[in-house]
Amino acid sequence: MGLFSKLFRSRDAPVVNILPGDYYAPYFGRSTAGKPVTERTSMQVAAVYACVRVLAESVAQLPLNLYRYTDKGKEKALRHPLYRILHDEPNPEMTAFSLVETMMAHLALWGNAYCQIVRNGMGDVVGLYPLLPDRMEVDRVDGEIVYQYTRYEDEAKTIPQDVTYFTRRDILHIPGMGFDGLVGYSPIAMAKNAVGIASATEEYGAKFFANGAAPGGILSHPGVIKDPEKLRAAWHSQFGGSGNAGKIAVLEEGMSYQQIGIAPEEAQFLETRKFQIDEIARIFRIPPHMIGDLEHATFSNIEQQSLEFVQFTLDPWLTQWEQSINRALLRPQEKADYFVKFNVDKLMRGDYATRMSGYATARQNGWMSANDIRELEDMDRIPAEQGGDLYLINGAMLPMSDAGAYANKNTNTSATGGETK
Repeated sequence: MGLFSKLFRSRDAPVVNILPGDYYAPYFGRSTAGKPVTERTSMQVAAVYACVRVLAESVAQLPLNLYRYTDKGKEKALRHPLYRILHDEPNPEMTAFSLVETMMAHLALWGNAYCQIVRNGMGDVVGLYPLLPDRMEVDRVDGEIVYQYTRYEDEAKTIPQDVTYFTRRDILHIPGMGFDGLVGYSPIAMAKNAVGIASATEEYGAKFFANGAAPGGILSHPGVIKDPEKLRAAWHSQFGGSGNAGKIAVLEEGMSYQQIGIAPEEAQFLETRKFQIDEIARIFRIPPHMIGDLEHATFSNIEQQSLEFVQFTLDPWLTQWEQSINRALLRPQEKADYFVKFNVDKLMRGDYATRMSGYATARQNGWMSANDIRELEDMDRIPAEQGGDLYLINGAMLPMSDAGAYANKNTNTSATGGETK
């Protein structure tokens, strides 16, 4: 059957960006504001670009480690071949940062991220290569999930349009929220009207400045003008464009000018643009101050908003990443002993004074050593023989069991007139 004859094909040449296919066609089209909205055109809206960049870079900067369970807890599985792929170099063309940044951008725009898994003859993962979400279709064939990836002719002129089929074993799929739990839906498609309004207001603002100090008006002449187009062109050449703003017009032959355009302030243009920034930030659950809107930011709430960004925006994405990687990249017999996890300590760190206060509490109560603290601060370890690994507690505090024994001892002493039995 043609489907299964193409299941195991080598990776195709790197692809280039083209317009989205028909996969999301039912959701897209023109927004109510009249602007066409797709994942790629939405990136021309500054607020969308800023939100996607914040999400992609925030996730990409977090170390992604492979851990192994031990009798004492967990440790990094440095000798496992998957560790280097996830932490350093997923393929010869990309760093781990580049791969995660690309896939997180795909998730934020398309609601899905796909990677081709390349394995050696023993089944070990030796490479991960990102695939464009708008080229991928997911279906079930005889109860099995099959991924259909389309390569178009404009990617390589010498290669005709072709379709490659992958099994679930060959694809790392990280889905966003979706209707069926298998494929996520595009946040841009779901919020196309909000993005369309933002795009329309940006275009309006650009055209306002392109038309200079007199955006929209009527030139009146007491007689008959033989060549209106020539007069209009002469007017635009002298007074059109932001570079000509503020020039004084000299009208001849009884001509007069009447402005009919509505000033941006009267049309609440600036307020509309500001609201759309909040609207788009709401779609991606990004604190407005992280994309440059500091209107509601204060010294007392920015740190709290940043922590909430990690807890309520990044954590759900990171959990989806971790569980998808565990499912797709670990062998069945490894899943009981190994797991992957992002290290979010960098984003959860407070200011210097707050960190030092927290470290002092942890050190005095015995659940952090000096070396534990120094590692979090990217400092060299203190040798063990110098006490760097010691866990200390305040000597004035006793375990509950010892406190009970001490109380019983005092009771027995009092009952026997000062003698202990």
